[in-house]
Amino acid sequence: MAGNLPFAVTSFVGRQREIREVRELLASARLVTLTGVGGVGKTRLASEVAAVSGRSFPDGVWMVDLSAVGDPDLVAQTVLTSLAIVDMSNRSIEDQLVEHLADLQALIVLDNCEHLIDACSALCNLLLRSCAGLRILTTSRELLGVAGEHVYTVPTLSMPSPYDPVTLGALAAYDAPTMLVERARAVRPDLTLTERDADVLVRVCERLDGIPLAIELAASRLRSLSLSAVLDRLEDRFMLLAGSIRAAVPRQRTLRALIDWSYELCLPTEQLLWERLSVFAGGFTLTAAEGVCAGPDLPRECILDLVDHLVAQSILAPVPTDGPPRYRMLETIREYGWQRLVERDETGALCKRHCDHYLALAEQIAEAWSGPGQAAGLAELRAERENLRTALDWATSTPTACREALALVTALRYHWTADGYLGEGRRWIDKALRVTDDTCPGRISALWVAGWVRFLQGEYEAANEALDECAAGAAAVGDRHALAWVSCLRGTAELFRGHLAPAIAAFEQTLDDYADDDEAVRMTLFQLASAQAHARDRSAGARARQGIELSDQRGERYTKSLALWALGYHQYVCGEYDSATESERAALEIQREFNDHVGAPLIMEVLAWIAAARGEYRHAARLMGAIESVWRRIGGSLAAFGPHFGAQHSACERTLAQSLRPTDQRAERARGAALDLAQAINYALDPSQTVQEPDEQEDTMLTTRERQVAELVTQGLSNRQIAARLVLSPRTIDRHLENILCKLGYSSRAQIAAWTARTHRLG
Repeated sequence: MAGNLPFAVTSFVGRQREIREVRELLASARLVTLTGVGGVGKTRLASEVAAVSGRSFPDGVWMVDLSAVGDPDLVAQTVLTSLAIVDMSNRSIEDQLVEHLADLQALIVLDNCEHLIDACSALCNLLLRSCAGLRILTTSRELLGVAGEHVYTVPTLSMPSPYDPVTLGALAAYDAPTMLVERARAVRPDLTLTERDADVLVRVCERLDGIPLAIELAASRLRSLSLSAVLDRLEDRFMLLAGSIRAAVPRQRTLRALIDWSYELCLPTEQLLWERLSVFAGGFTLTAAEGVCAGPDLPRECILDLVDHLVAQSILAPVPTDGPPRYRMLETIREYGWQRLVERDETGALCKRHCDHYLALAEQIAEAWSGPGQAAGLAELRAERENLRTALDWATSTPTACREALALVTALRYHWTADGYLGEGRRWIDKALRVTDDTCPGRISALWVAGWVRFLQGEYEAANEALDECAAGAAAVGDRHALAWVSCLRGTAELFRGHLAPAIAAFEQTLDDYADDDEAVRMTLFQLASAQAHARDRSAGARARQGIELSDQRGERYTKSLALWALGYHQYVCGEYDSATESERAALEIQREFNDHVGAPLIMEVLAWIAAARGEYRHAARLMGAIESVWRRIGGSLAAFGPHFGAQHSACERTLAQSLRPTDQRAERARGAALDLAQAINYALDPSQTVQEPDEQEDTMLTTRERQVAELVTQGLSNRQIAARLVLSPRTIDRHLENILCKLGYSSRAQIAAWTARTHRLG
């Protein structure tokens, strides 16, 4: 199943009834909003519903976290990114979303909508009206107000009523005390409870109103406090909030009071770090915390210990990652810290330091680009995407930050062009140029980056306008690096228009005039080689190998891949199919390290042409289907790279049309179109590999007993009849059925029956 659902870090307690009810709502309603008090567990419930709904939505289940999004204009962009739609088109984001989702049966979860209610309402309304198979599940403290919206109020965790027996054994049937004990034992494994603790346990849960976030925070205190001590502090803290009627206590104030209490239990330095960490969006590394939050009043060497203390108190949560340690705050905690920071009047200074930190990171990656570590650098930028957006938003909306705005969009140039964020990069670059003038430092560099991005989007006139302004400014101040890029991109403009002689002349002039500019030379060489290959010039091979050698000298991988692609194309043109295949596969192997939705399909195009020339028509057709799917996702096409590639593509299409029956070609193209970029690369490198069919995967998920229950469901038996047949209790059958629904991602018995029949489980 496609999707981006995160793995749960903690166990999920209870909520089986809520999961079932929400799934039933989604079966009949296209928009369901989970609402409730802050901290009640809306996000976690939505995540669990999404996790067990896979089979109901064959085209994917996608989680979109809006908690770190402050600008309503970025809501659609965040959805686009979360759906892994590569944004390299000049069309509006909304149009790209509609086109991508129009024919899909998918579920999108929009999490934390309340601070962006108008933007979320407008987007949901558009998508639901335009995409018939789409379902949307939102979490929000405020309703969206969209026609057809179904509301589900998430209850607090279950607790015993005043008349229920209070024993440890009886409490296991209730979610609130069960969660408190589970979380407490996570921080204090030696915790033992006696029957005398049962009443205290219930009273703590009552004071916390069964709010999961409140329980998490209170449980963290059991590391150093007894259960009775926690209750005493809660009683004291909430005394002024409690009236004569317990139910009259507003839950939101209860949660706020709990966070106040947790804040006041922190040391002053812990409080200060908590506040300053609220400047981060989407998480942060320890290095970032040290760089942004340290100061005379918060020594850098203390940050690690303070972060550890905040983790222990559930103020911070570690984020599972293969890279450096990473942390994030729950949004309620982050908002609280930000409000405290506002009270200190530190937000302006912190935003500046935050922007400076991520600008330094982006510039460090850009400066090291011509050597090893390119893929790791881009992965780091992807991990910091929310922080980069926050920094860009601050820089482009703060009049005194024009230098930072221009420097950021320039430093992120490979994030835009080689990492699948071309459309987003175009918007940030245009905004940075729009809010600055020619007196602002860094404008010249931002202009050639703008030209590069616009060329890749096929907007030649807009690209040349940027290059003209850049050339004039660069000549006036003697900026040779900018002039080298302008010279190279002038050749790109001619190449994309199909003017081979002027393109070759411009590229050769760049190599002559700027031989000392390594970055510009490498970008020029593979383009020169491809232009010469179009012209049937035998020197194309030498130029491509020169680019490969230069990349190898630097330990550089990105332009090496493109130089190998140009070499393979030249070899294909010359009829050297074995050598061409070897070169293209070497280029594509490198592409595995990147997220390049332009370079990879260009390489696969040549492999498809080679396959067709060799008579491997089915393989070529499947590759063509995969390539078309990649171009469709980014709103691009091979045509943007000039008529010569278009002619080769058309020749391949004619060969396939003449050599395959229409039904066979459609089938192979459909198989290719079903692959994502990584799968398409794997297939292109090894056509013999197969992907396990979904039904085969699901078949291995059920236990023997669950398969028996599924077969009897298909025969139309009720749960009680199944229990009698298998000599089990109805309660046990209820549990088996719930497990089957969860494992298969279904919401009804009819879906189970259809699956069982499809997998030939009936006699």
